[in-house]
Amino acid sequence: MGNPWPALWALVLGFFMIMVDTTIVTVATPAILDDLHAGVNDVVWVTSAYLLAYAVPVMITGRLGDRFGPRNLYIAGLAVFTAASLACGLTTTIEGLIIARIVQGLGASMITPQTMAIITRIFPADRRGQAMALWGATAGVAMLVGPLLGGLLVDALSWEWIFFVNVPVGVLGIALAWRNVPVLVTHQHRFDWLGVVLSGAGMFLLVFGIQEGHQFDWGTVTGFVTVPMIIAAGVVVLVGFVVWQHFNRQEPLVPLSLFADRNYSLANVAVTTISFTFTAMGFPLMLYAQLVRGYSPTESALLLVPMAAMSIALAKPVGGLIDRVHPRYLTGTGFATVGIALLWLSTALAADTPLWVLLTALGLMGAGSAAIWAPLAATATRNLPLNRAGAGAGVYNATRQVGAVLGSAAIALLMDSRLSANGLAFDPAAAPEGAAGGSALPSAAYDPFSTAMGQALLVTPAVLLIGLAAVLFFARPGGLRHTNRGSETSERMTQAAAPAD
Repeated sequence: MGNPWPALWALVLGFFMIMVDTTIVTVATPAILDDLHAGVNDVVWVTSAYLLAYAVPVMITGRLGDRFGPRNLYIAGLAVFTAASLACGLTTTIEGLIIARIVQGLGASMITPQTMAIITRIFPADRRGQAMALWGATAGVAMLVGPLLGGLLVDALSWEWIFFVNVPVGVLGIALAWRNVPVLVTHQHRFDWLGVVLSGAGMFLLVFGIQEGHQFDWGTVTGFVTVPMIIAAGVVVLVGFVVWQHFNRQEPLVPLSLFADRNYSLANVAVTTISFTFTAMGFPLMLYAQLVRGYSPTESALLLVPMAAMSIALAKPVGGLIDRVHPRYLTGTGFATVGIALLWLSTALAADTPLWVLLTALGLMGAGSAAIWAPLAATATRNLPLNRAGAGAGVYNATRQVGAVLGSAAIALLMDSRLSANGLAFDPAAAPEGAAGGSALPSAAYDPFSTAMGQALLVTPAVLLIGLAAVLFFARPGGLRHTNRGSETSERMTQAAAPAD
């Protein structure tokens, strides 16, 4: 096609909206707790249900895009997501909100792999790094903007508006995609429905066991079924899924041949850890800000302004380096910086922590994240053959969402357990009317509550060490800017001629 950038901007709008919804609920947690008379774990399920419904189908929706056209799947996904957002805002029960979020996640799963696959197909190899830089930066910035936008909407209107705001944006996104995104050649596919069932069942069992374990004191859930049994069953089912992918000779949900590319494999490990981190850190930080510091939702979200500002400010300079600098150096610096910032933040949380400490740590985190999201996405997709774009994008995005699911489940478990360990059995839903910042905590509980939230946050720098180790083993990718145009043309011809999985 001629100029692919209008199509990219149309895709980025929809992608930004669904990524904002992975974190926008965190700042609205106290408001939802109070209005729907729910518990902390129930509200975490509002995010976990969305992430699960997003993660599980995303591998097959990439194939559906290859089969029925990525433009068609993208527009259909936006329509589902927009309608579900309206339902989220209209619900009056926590159960209804969770169900609507599941439908929202299904719509998101239809959108994400299409954005990545279309970019891979409409941009030439020597310009794909810039396009993927914008796509990757969009994911990172959206996860930072989510709590800030949520705080403004909750304070100015109500928590329902964190969902209502998606409706006009979704309608605009559909119109822009209809006008600017091209119709691309489709490919026939067989669909691995058994793989979908195994991956979905395994992930649900694992996440349910981790997130709900503390609620059942790690004992019996019902009858003879125990929490360890549920977690073990999830692991067994997921192992069965991998085995099935190996022996499925027709068209597996996850073509294991994709992982023959070293950088693709390592990028999947790394994106799992950074997605885990950004999803997990919001819950304890926002609860600390509102229940200990007494901040309003908007004031709490404003804590994240330095993080978002640094990430946005550095997105363009980092994007210019992606096609020139070895990804190991960019991403390694990013992971180390974010890890140090989170370690500092985790150990600094207290009732009397100076505000500049919180803002500086979060700004440092934003600076590091700018060197992670876009370079990871570009490195993962740079060597993908064009006829594997849908499968590769689907797997990468599913991996990212799996990290987010595990992050929300793990932080729910850790917040519960650390509150108990610090002698707090507290229900924010019981906040007295008119309490400052909605706080249900007496002043004597501020320090132990802060300590509990900081201890829960310590899981994030620990997990980031895995991501740092992965990116340090990146190989120099093909197609960096110094490569001559003849070799790039040869590379694209080779990719186009490669047999499909």
